[in-house]
Amino acid sequence: MPSLQPYSPALDYSYAPGIFPSVECLLHRPASVRRLLVHSASGDREGISRLVSLAEDLGVRVEEADRALSRISGKENCYAAAVFAKFRDGLLPEKPHVVLHHPGDAGNAGTILRTALGLGVEDIALIRPCVDVFDPRTVRASMGSLFSLRVRVYNSFEEYRAEFPARPLFPFMLDASVPLGEIPSVPPCWTLVFGNEGTGLPAEFASLGQPVRIESNEKVDSLNLAVAAAIGIYTFTRLPAV
Repeated sequence: MPSLQPYSPALDYSYAPGIFPSVECLLHRPASVRRLLVHSASGDREGISRLVSLAEDLGVRVEEADRALSRISGKENCYAAAVFAKFRDGLLPEKPHVVLHHPGDAGNAGTILRTALGLGVEDIALIRPCVDVFDPRTVRASMGSLFSLRVRVYNSFEEYRAEFPARPLFPFMLDASVPLGEIPSVPPCWTLVFGNEGTGLPAEFASLGQPVRIESNEKVDSLNLAVAAAIGIYTFTRLPAV
């Protein structure tokens, strides 16, 4: 097989570093997996036997690759990584969406993917410029949740809006007029929009849909993006539908 290269957005494949992300990749995107890398010192480490068994059942090549694993993860204690072909999803129009507008941190983006999946929202849009969802750091931060979601990257918010023109929008903004706790009910197919970690959403989003703010005391000026997204998603998934 051809030798593996250090990750680059230009590649048509990426890596899921870690035993659990690799298991998730094999379980939920089996057709995308090209091979499984394992460390020579993985031995009877918890989960490794199941991982190798899954790969063998799927006919996926398993190979020892200590140096490649160290290079992929940047760590000496990475014991496995699935090599997978990048994929392209479409979002379902009848489901709730979360839109991340220009997210800049792989850790935040991955955490939001994992949180959204755990709270039942499986359709995620990212608006460029943004983090690379296939960067191994994002995949690892999501703990493999990426493979259970429908994720689509758009060149602009206008491109997303053109595909879903009638969806009710709820941009999260510090100067929004409605506190999150005062939203009484929601339509079944809502879209939550969150901005960049440093700059938030541009001012023009205040005129799109119903802007929402998460109330906090005066001791902090804002919440971490992943925390704000978790609060927003949790709240909306528990509001009555109209």
